[in-house]
Amino acid sequence: MKNFLEEISGYMKEAFEAAGYDPALGRVSVSNRPDLCEYQCNGAMAGAKQYHKAPLMIAQDVAEKLKDSAVFEKAEAVAPGFLNLDIKSEFVADYVVRMAEDEHFGIDMPKPAAMIVDYGGPNVAKPLHVGHLRSAVIGESIKRILRYMGNTVYGDIHMGDWGLQMGLVIYEMSLRNPDLPYFDENFTGEYPAEAPFTVTDLEEIYPSASGKSKQDPEYKAKAMEATLKLQEGHAGYRALWQKIMDVSITDMKRNYDRLKVSFDLWNGESTVQDIIPGMVKDMKDGGYAYESDGALVVDVKEDTDTKEMPPCIIIKSDGASLYNTTDLATIKDRVAKYDPSKMVYLTDKRQDLYFEQVFRCARKTGLIKDECDLVHVGFGTVNGKDGSPYKTRSGGVPKLSDLIDEIEESMLVKIKENTAQKGENISDEEALDRARKVGLAAIKYGDLSNQATKDYIFDVDRFTSFEGDTGPYILYTCVRINSILRKATEQGIDVSACRIKAPVNASHKALMKAIAGFNAEIVSAYEEYAPHRICGYIYALSNAFNSFYHENHILTEEDAELKGSFLALLSLTGDILKVCTDLLGFEIPERM
Repeated sequence: MKNFLEEISGYMKEAFEAAGYDPALGRVSVSNRPDLCEYQCNGAMAGAKQYHKAPLMIAQDVAEKLKDSAVFEKAEAVAPGFLNLDIKSEFVADYVVRMAEDEHFGIDMPKPAAMIVDYGGPNVAKPLHVGHLRSAVIGESIKRILRYMGNTVYGDIHMGDWGLQMGLVIYEMSLRNPDLPYFDENFTGEYPAEAPFTVTDLEEIYPSASGKSKQDPEYKAKAMEATLKLQEGHAGYRALWQKIMDVSITDMKRNYDRLKVSFDLWNGESTVQDIIPGMVKDMKDGGYAYESDGALVVDVKEDTDTKEMPPCIIIKSDGASLYNTTDLATIKDRVAKYDPSKMVYLTDKRQDLYFEQVFRCARKTGLIKDECDLVHVGFGTVNGKDGSPYKTRSGGVPKLSDLIDEIEESMLVKIKENTAQKGENISDEEALDRARKVGLAAIKYGDLSNQATKDYIFDVDRFTSFEGDTGPYILYTCVRINSILRKATEQGIDVSACRIKAPVNASHKALMKAIAGFNAEIVSAYEEYAPHRICGYIYALSNAFNSFYHENHILTEEDAELKGSFLALLSLTGDILKVCTDLLGFEIPERM
C-alpha cells in the first residue's frame, strides 16, 4: 500500500501525462499555506524551462484534466504556476479504511533481516549517569522500530568491562583489603560466594582510584599491572572481576528496567578477547596491518577523502589493544554468530571519526560482507537550562537513578493535584504507578522529540507539563480516547462492529488526514533511524484528535451511523497511538 502522498501524487502524475507533460512533475506535498489549500503541486514551476512555457499555463492545462477527478475536490491553478489542491472526503475515508484493515496500517513491509543495535555502553564498576540516558533511550526506540518493520533485532549493551577501570578497582581494593583471598598468590580454595563490596562501595572506590591514578604515576602503574594480570588470567583477579561484574550488572539492570530498556545480549569487551590474536594475525597475513612507530595500524584513507583520515590503530606500541581492536573483534564475532545485514551503533556524535575508521577497517580487512551496513547514530548532549552539560546542584554529573527520581517526584505531585481536582480518591500505590508511567513518558519523549544529533535542554517543568509537545500530553490524549471507548462499551456499543464513514466536517477530515500520514512517518523513522519523526507525528495526531473531540459530540451524537463512524475512527486513532508510544518505549496508563 502506497503512503498517502504517494497515492495522490500518482493521480497527479496521470494528470500531467494526460496534459502532455512529464509525469515526474506531479509530485504532491502538504500545503505550506493550509489557509489556502490542503496540498500543493509545484511541478509546473519546474516544467517551465523544460517546455519553454509559462508555469501558469502548464498548471492550467493540468487543472483542466482534473475537473472530474475522483480524488481532488479542488485543483486550482494560481500564479505564478502553483496547483492548490483539496482532497475529496470520500477518498480520504477510503484510504483510512484500507489502513484500518491492514495489519501494519498500510506500511509496505521490507524483506526481513537480522540486525544488531549496539547501545548502552556503560563501564562496569561505575554508576549509570545522565550521559547514558540518550544511548539507552534512542537505542531502545531504534531497536523497537527495526523490529516493528519485521526484522530480527538483537540489542547489545556492549559494556566496558576489560580496561584500566577494572585494574584501578582491583588495585584499590588490594590496598584497602589486602587479606582478601583474591590477593593471596598461594590461595587454592574456592573464593567466597558473596562479593566483598556493594554497588555503593563501587561507586566510591572507582572515583577514588581514578583520582589517585591521575595524581600518582606509581599508583597508575600498579593499576595497569593489575589490569594486565587480570587479562592474562590471574585466578584471584578473575574471581574478583566476576564479583564486580555481578554487582554492577545487577545495578545496571535495575536502572535500565526503570527506563523500560532491555538488552538481548549482555556482552562486553571481555567477550571477544580470545578472538583478538587470530584477528590480528589475519590482518597481518592479509597485508592489511603494518607497523608504524611501533604500533600496528591499517590504512583506511580513501582517494575521495577531502579531510585527513588517520590510520586505524590495531595494537599500540606497548602491545596493548584498544577500543578499536575490541570493536573490530566484536564485529567479527557478530558476523560469525548472527550474520547481520546491519549493525547500528549509538554513541556521542563526537565519535563520528572513530567509527568511520573502525567501519572502513572492518570492510577493508574483510570482517564484513559488502552487503552488511555499519551505521553510527551519533547523538548530542543533555544540557541544563544554562546550555552547558546537565549537572547536579553541587556541580557533579548526576546519576541516572537520581534523574529518574527527580522526574517521578515531580510527576507524583502533579498526579495527586490532578486527581484531587477531579475528586478522585486513589491510593498512594496507584498514584506512584501513574507517576512512574507518565514520568517515563516525560523523560523519553523529552529526549526523543529532539533530533538525535542535536543537544537539548533537560527541563523538568516543561517535560512534565500536561500541555504542549510533551509525553504527558500524548498520554493524556490516549487516556481520553480509551475513556470514550470504555463508555461506549458501557452503553452497549460494539465498537469493533462500527465502520468509518466519510468525514462530515473540517475537524473530522483533519483527523483522517493525520491518521493517513502514519505509514510514511514510520518508514521515514525506520530509514533514517529517527524516533523524533514519530514524536512529531503523534503530536500532530494528538492535536488533530483533540480538535475533533472539542468540536464534535461523540457519545451524544444522535445519528447512530455517524456515532459509530466517530467511534471507529477513535479506535483506529488509539491503536496507532499505542503502536507509536510502544515504538518510543513507554506505555499508556489507564487513567491520569
